Amino acid sequence: MTIKGVRGVDALVSWTEMLGFATGALCVWLVARQHVANWPVGLANNVFFIVLFTQAGLYADAGLQIVFIALAAYGWWSWTHGGGPGTAGALPVRRTTRTEWAVLAAAGAVTVLALTLLLDRATDSTVPFWDALTTGLSLAATYGQCRKLVESWWLWIAADLVYIPLYAYKGLYLTAVLYTGFLALCVAGLLGWRRSLAGPGTDPGARTAAEAAA
Repeated sequence: MTIKGVRGVDALVSWTEMLGFATGALCVWLVARQHVANWPVGLANNVFFIVLFTQAGLYADAGLQIVFIALAAYGWWSWTHGGGPGTAGALPVRRTTRTEWAVLAAAGAVTVLALTLLLDRATDSTVPFWDALTTGLSLAATYGQCRKLVESWWLWIAADLVYIPLYAYKGLYLTAVLYTGFLALCVAGLLGWRRSLAGPGTDPGARTAAEAAA
């Protein structure tokens, strides 16, 4: 590869990282506010991160973005239809049931184990377990976000605490800074969604889907 080619790739990654930074921060802020616009913004963020993570050799994270796109479509529908046909208004915030926790824990463990083995044996990943762990946590957190489960914020917080040093280790310093901001937004989101559990009108960010879409 020529020097010009290397610089071209570096420039692409730099711009992609900055666009991922901007759309990612906006998306998390909108989720914390329970604003339905987080879904289209999140879709754009997923595309930017597919490019970024593929370049960095974080293959599980790159593949995770494709799953996020599918989950975003489901989450968008769920938030605007109340989780089922014929329902009106926004999906309410609620706590995770014991059954849901059991299913998420089992699915997460299988995901982490399978991805760790796959990345270790089939790719040149230097961080197979950590890449797999953040993938499992992120998938569980995104599902919880789709269903407005308040504990999904704890899963995001756990994922971010791994993501920040992982991205710094891989040289993605701007993305590490972004995830530090995500961590703060996740704490704010957790507090806001907890207020929503107390009843309507307690959280100024809680709006109906119709209001959020206007």
